[in-house]
Amino acid sequence: MIDKQVLKAVRIKPGENVRLREIDTRWPNGGLKGDLDHYRSLATELLRDNLEQLAQKQELLYADDRHALLIILQAMDAAGKDSTIKHVMSGVNPQGCQVFSFKRPSAEELDHTFLWRCMRALPERGRIGIFNRSYYEDVLVTRVHPQWLEQQQLPDGKRGKRFWRDRYEDINGFERHLARNGTAVLKFYLHLSRDEQKKRFLDRLDEPDKHWKFSLADLAERAHWDDYLDAYDDAIAATSTAWAPWHVIPADHKWACRALVAEIICKTLDGLNLRYPRATEQDRAALAAARRQLTQESR
Repeated sequence: MIDKQVLKAVRIKPGENVRLREIDTRWPNGGLKGDLDHYRSLATELLRDNLEQLAQKQELLYADDRHALLIILQAMDAAGKDSTIKHVMSGVNPQGCQVFSFKRPSAEELDHTFLWRCMRALPERGRIGIFNRSYYEDVLVTRVHPQWLEQQQLPDGKRGKRFWRDRYEDINGFERHLARNGTAVLKFYLHLSRDEQKKRFLDRLDEPDKHWKFSLADLAERAHWDDYLDAYDDAIAATSTAWAPWHVIPADHKWACRALVAEIICKTLDGLNLRYPRATEQDRAALAAARRQLTQESR
């Protein structure tokens, strides 16, 4: 089990000022001291335990059928969103989980509001939904590249601070609506350092089996690193709420990132007070009749 103070450190409180440049990308509050192999071993064991728990909790979520869980993953390129999904959700029944990766919007999607394409992909009650990128791209990428807003067919108007505040309000209202109707919303920013991103990009270039992972577009976006940090600072600060909190997860060590994410997911599911449906007196009578019928069958 991860210390409560560590979990508290990665959760952004409502109204908290966010400065990603000042947040450790290895472990919360610079907590890794000494032998990394020791910490890696502990994190691996913790992840294994949480995966077993997560499989059980996901079945309970499905049986309970009153809640859904929406997990949003945002990050710089190469921060490990795909591998986090792969490892953390490896023990979950595929029937109870769905993953959507949101790329550049289509012409149809651009003819709707920026929330529309994600609304269509929301998990139903009893299921876990994972967004690999999300509607947050529309207060991140479009802020770094404001010219892309012109593709959204928006009414005339200024695109200054008030424009972005309005979008944050739209997001907060949307997530509050989800929470009120039984969907728990967890948001993770996988916090990667610029040096670690460079290392991972070079690994992709050096290893032929990883060439497919490398994109020149990712390299072009790296040139906007500081602009993206500014956009994330503002977006996370404006949209981390009691009903849909942001967690800034150190991602330089993938094993640390996965352990933290799995622990937070398990604790969130625990907080939903899930339970198996209770049989009514009528249900019990029907079950007893079914038992009698089965036991009286001739072989």
